Amino acid sequence: MAVDIPAHVSVAVIGAGIAGIGLAVKLREAGIEDFLILERAEDLGGTWLANTYPGAACDVPSHLYSYSFAPNPNWSRTYGTQPEILAYLRRVVADHGVRGHMRFGADLIEAHWDEDANRWRLRTGAGELTADVLISAVGPFSEAQIPALPGREKFAGVQFHSLHWDHDHDLTDRRVAVIGTGASAVQFIPEIAPKVRTLTVFQRSAPWIVSRLDRTTTGVERAMLRRMPVLGKAIRGAVYAGIEGFGLVGFVDKRFRHPFETLSKLQLLRQVRDPELRRKLTPDYVIGCKRAIFSDAYFPALTRPNVEVVTAGIKEIRAHSIVTADGVEHPVDTLIWGTGFGVPAGVFERVHGADGRSIADHYRERPSSYLGAAVAGFPNFFCTLGPFGAAGNQSAIFMIEAQVQYIVDALKTLRERGVARVEVKDEVQAAFLDEVAERSRETAWLTGGCRSYYQTADGHNAGLYPNWSFEYRNRTRRFDAESYELDTCEASLR
Repeated sequence: MAVDIPAHVSVAVIGAGIAGIGLAVKLREAGIEDFLILERAEDLGGTWLANTYPGAACDVPSHLYSYSFAPNPNWSRTYGTQPEILAYLRRVVADHGVRGHMRFGADLIEAHWDEDANRWRLRTGAGELTADVLISAVGPFSEAQIPALPGREKFAGVQFHSLHWDHDHDLTDRRVAVIGTGASAVQFIPEIAPKVRTLTVFQRSAPWIVSRLDRTTTGVERAMLRRMPVLGKAIRGAVYAGIEGFGLVGFVDKRFRHPFETLSKLQLLRQVRDPELRRKLTPDYVIGCKRAIFSDAYFPALTRPNVEVVTAGIKEIRAHSIVTADGVEHPVDTLIWGTGFGVPAGVFERVHGADGRSIADHYRERPSSYLGAAVAGFPNFFCTLGPFGAAGNQSAIFMIEAQVQYIVDALKTLRERGVARVEVKDEVQAAFLDEVAERSRETAWLTGGCRSYYQTADGHNAGLYPNWSFEYRNRTRRFDAESYELDTCEASLR
């Protein structure tokens, strides 16, 4: 079925996930109707449409992992599962009437800034168009990352990444290998462990696991939340404050790690009785250096008799096995990659600015942006969760809502002033990056004794905002036009 793509729109948004939906709602509230959301998938939902692996759920409590403007009193659990979060997003879209602005199957192939015309030229899988303003609402975890291990192409069994789960492949009585122990793997391992014949978990470094305390909500709770919305706001505030506290470890002082690490170690001691396995599962770095993971089911799954945790490095993959550096050959007929995602997002490879280089080209030199929402050298461009616009100690939705408010205020300001071209000043972005670098020097992310996607290859902050999320929210409450070059010479943004 052909996708209706207009020749020109005022605002083009890439991605119909959480950020894209939030932008759509707030753009309409601001009276901006001439916008289009380009989505490569055949439906909305972003991360929560793509990730369908067994046990897929959020690691932020539901009352905080939802829009502040669309509270949901009917969450069935304290932590939302993938099907329920996706249903919630679809309901928000329906309630606010923004689905008509979305075009599915319209993946961005290439975007170039046309300096002469003062607009973006976009080539998508559904056709070409131009836009006065381009906004990336693509999440940072949208592209699967699979390491180039020797022999991978020789594997004769079934292999897939958690982002592209093969639901047609029955794992019953299979010899399964999982490479990676990140957040996704921690969720799906307990789900598949009882079904498989053997499960071999290849662990490069042990994750810090903290109790999840997930539970089913009661009918009485849900009824009270429906009748007393203020109660939902209070719960949201309490959850926010609790999660914000992780910043004490991340960027205030690593000595605050001890209570968090103690809780994790006590959980490990309680759930894993075998001293050797417990040794393998004990992290050797500061909590917060990598993403801490919430789970009550992961450790028990690893104690099952059909599960083995392997810490030796992988030497090669063969047709029916994986050989580790210690010479041991592990028979495998199904290989699941739990190896995370490529950073920066793949879309940044396809967005080219005034000098013809892509955002990813600039990122590889040095992760750069202003407030994670604008990038010097990319006129009339904004983004959500850009470099230094994501927090390591807060719900992504909180940060996204702050960026949406900032971007929508920017568009309103540009229209009111008749601005045709807007670009953050080089010196403003440079000052912001210097501030970020200075505040990042002693963070747990960089000095906690681990390697993670929090760091660049040369050991610098890869994109986390090294300050409190409420401080970030205050900085983005209004569009600071004085930080930008504004050109009103041409026809104004429509």
